[in-house]
Amino acid sequence: MRYLIVSDLHANLEALEAVLEAASGHYDRSVCCGDLVGYGADPNPVCDWVRTQCPIVVRGNHDRASTGMDDLEWFNPVARKAALWTLEELTQQNADYIRALPRGPLSVDGFQVAHGSLHDEDEYVIAAGEAGDAFTYMETRLAFFGHTHVQGGFIWNQSRVETILRVSAKSTDSLLAIDSECGYLINPGSTGQPRDGDPRAAYAIYDSEAKEVTYYRVAYDIPAAQAKIHARGLPQILADRLSVGR
Repeated sequence: MRYLIVSDLHANLEALEAVLEAASGHYDRSVCCGDLVGYGADPNPVCDWVRTQCPIVVRGNHDRASTGMDDLEWFNPVARKAALWTLEELTQQNADYIRALPRGPLSVDGFQVAHGSLHDEDEYVIAAGEAGDAFTYMETRLAFFGHTHVQGGFIWNQSRVETILRVSAKSTDSLLAIDSECGYLINPGSTGQPRDGDPRAAYAIYDSEAKEVTYYRVAYDIPAAQAKIHARGLPQILADRLSVGR
């Protein structure tokens, strides 16, 4: 089985469409590690795709915030404004769908799916030390997570934790063979709002038979996504950061 792994879509329809076009014919099922909405200008079209085409989904912190499930006091002003706008914009069907999403982790076909860490959906797993703690909660040798908007992840080789780097800016993909003796925390990166210095939309494909994960980056129409953010009256920084991947 080949799985398309996406995360942190953040209502960026242009980025999602570019990923789906690039991945077409190369996957059998889709998986989303959360944060369907928030920040971007197209919450309903993005949620429509996830709801109808993505059978394996966990919720993210912006999913909770943008559907009235969380107190927004701990959000910064930019994120808060985007969440409140999204709450008003979402259709009832999509809002209800998001509210019903499981918190994760989910177990699927020998791997797990989470938004943050495996024991705390809101925890950022950025450094090897944080990953070392997260590995202790794994029920399988492989887990996919998001939340950080940084493509890559971590490998536990039974003696230490190694960091997996994102796809090079000079390339479009990077293959990782899965060793059954090691543990893996895989972050596909953010499709809708990368923050690892590469503005291209990020995703991954996991082949459960070949035991391989391939990381991908794909260019998309950033000006179109920015124009929509401007037109919706969302904060300027949400458009600006798409150009730099920060």
